[in-house]
Amino acid sequence: MQNSDTDLLFPMRVIPHLKNLRDSEWQALIDDVIKNDGDPISQMAFVMMMVGMGGCQTCNTHSFRAMRGCTQCGQQTIRRFRGTDSELIENFNNARIEVESYIKKRRADTTSSI
Repeated sequence: MQNSDTDLLFPMRVIPHLKNLRDSEWQALIDDVIKNDGDPISQMAFVMMMVGMGGCQTCNTHSFRAMRGCTQCGQQTIRRFRGTDSELIENFNNARIEVESYIKKRRADTTSSI
């Protein structure tokens, strides 16, 4: 069984569907991430955060999560998070720091090899 809402990793197209699941601090984060001229680092960080929280790396075509689809899985992941919105924002900020660090390291590696 294949679901057209199932991707290999958490897809950015699902982010708007998570907006109304939490309070205003979370909703503001979603607005920042999905705006048209959105920061690609923020977008990567959000996807990375959701991949980690939702366990996307262990999802496969025969799993219940895949049968439900990424939208429902992502919504369930956010609904089941027992921390505060501030903790979710902190998770996002940590993911953002990790993405920025990776990009800086890659740039340094690229320039040193030239």
